[in-house]
Amino acid sequence: MGNWIINNGLSSFILVVWMGINIVLFAWFYQFYDLGDQYFYTRHLLGSALAWARAPAAVLNFNCLLILLPVCRNLLSLLRGSFVCCGRTMRKQLDKNLSFHKLVAYMIALMTAVHLIAHLLNVEWYNNSRRGGYDELSTALSNLADSGPNSTYLNPIRSTDIDAQQTPTYFVFTTIAGLTGVIITLALILIITSSMEVIRRSYFEVFWYTHHLFVIFFAGLVFHGAGFIVRKQLTTDPVHNLTFCKDRFDDWGWIPECPVPQFGGGPAQTWWWVIGPMVLYICERVLRFIRYTQAVTYRKIVMHPSKVLELQLMKDGFKMEVGQYVFLNCPAISQLEWHPFTMTSAPEEDFFAVHIRSAGDWTDKLIDIMQQLPEGTQGPKMGVDGPFGTASEDVFDYEVSMLVGAGIGVTPFASILKSIWYKFKISNPKLRTRKIYFYWICRETHAFEWFADLLQVLEREMEERGMADFLTYKLYLTGWDQGHATHAWVHSDEDTDVVTGLKQKTHYGRPVWDKEFEQVRKENPTSVVGTFLCGPAVLAKVLSKKCAKYSDVDPRKTKFYFNKENF
Repeated sequence: MGNWIINNGLSSFILVVWMGINIVLFAWFYQFYDLGDQYFYTRHLLGSALAWARAPAAVLNFNCLLILLPVCRNLLSLLRGSFVCCGRTMRKQLDKNLSFHKLVAYMIALMTAVHLIAHLLNVEWYNNSRRGGYDELSTALSNLADSGPNSTYLNPIRSTDIDAQQTPTYFVFTTIAGLTGVIITLALILIITSSMEVIRRSYFEVFWYTHHLFVIFFAGLVFHGAGFIVRKQLTTDPVHNLTFCKDRFDDWGWIPECPVPQFGGGPAQTWWWVIGPMVLYICERVLRFIRYTQAVTYRKIVMHPSKVLELQLMKDGFKMEVGQYVFLNCPAISQLEWHPFTMTSAPEEDFFAVHIRSAGDWTDKLIDIMQQLPEGTQGPKMGVDGPFGTASEDVFDYEVSMLVGAGIGVTPFASILKSIWYKFKISNPKLRTRKIYFYWICRETHAFEWFADLLQVLEREMEERGMADFLTYKLYLTGWDQGHATHAWVHSDEDTDVVTGLKQKTHYGRPVWDKEFEQVRKENPTSVVGTFLCGPAVLAKVLSKKCAKYSDVDPRKTKFYFNKENF
């Protein structure tokens, strides 16, 4: 439990607080609408469905306030910089922004379902009350304000001219609350279904475009409450005495103790909750547009094996840190699509670089465009938004770091290793890190080629400075055929690896993580070890458990902190 608290304690506390606020809001508003005297007559028409509709609405308001904040990336980068003075545990929470975004979205979906079902029942009961299907008090309440100023009614269904079976449908599609509710629900269904992992991975464009239905969702949300479907009793002079008058509806307006009850809706409150996040998000988009208009020039375009494209770009005033990422937009492919890519260059270089693997329609089109360019010419216009902070920024805050990359997930660590090389070159005294373990897991041999040159330079640099033990790296090949295995076996006695040309030989298969963590703990018995992953969620679960398993609660002994890249 102590080991688990080291890595997950603050995250769990934040989730408990968030869930607690949701529960308190639901319980308070449920009680307010279920017991409040101003809703006594409304409850007589609708029963407990009134409270079941309004309590989820309050939770929805709270979560709609939160849903945009985790995707305000400039805000998160600003906060990450502000938390430099705080502990690394606090900054780690910002790296879980997308996980929290998804969690909030699930809560919105659940509360929307409850809110929707309750209001469908409410409309049905409003209709039945209006047509005299219940007791006499329900009929009397539904007939209020049929004469005189038609604004103090209780039952929002004002006409019985339409067929009874068609009235609920007509009401839903002809009122502000009903129509916006339909639009909001359809937008939410499309957003959530297109966000499933299988669609996001295989059809990113579908995910990207449908996710922008959030504009319609929030617009509908702001106007949804303006329909005033749920109405409360207003204070009158003289006061309408509920206890005395509820059974004397025939005397309403005829005796002083029982004036005709007056009802009103509103005010609409949702916009109070969402206006702040909406303004922040609009500022994010304005900043993105400003960055988009800034000129970006190509320094170098390189096509690596395994359909990996390297772009070296230059932009005035651009400053980065290790492990950060940018969003790229290529108008020649799509005016609207922005895709995240980790930078592989170091902050010490006068350009920034990204490596782009063929992984979908957008990347395939970009690679095709670059391959068809004449030698030495500039590429198509490229918009760049960023840079944005990630977990890898903290790598130099640890005495010992374990870097784990899977496939193209090695890109943030390319930036880190390059920066280390520059720091050693100028003998940077601020370098706190004294040991790095680097693991790269790849499916095919060609994937190693573009990165092997950097490792060779680092290998040679460490040896020349007598620091060969500073960097321990292990490359794992998970896919090979019999011919390759035979070739590797024949050349096993050579000084350099047959795959990479490095002195460190390639391992075949996957790492045995218990063995690796045990080795790191043994070699660093009193260190704080940062474990950084850029790779699949399955591997993240494994490494997170290993960090908890091999951490020691004793502050004098080894502790592992898990960090994962999120885009």
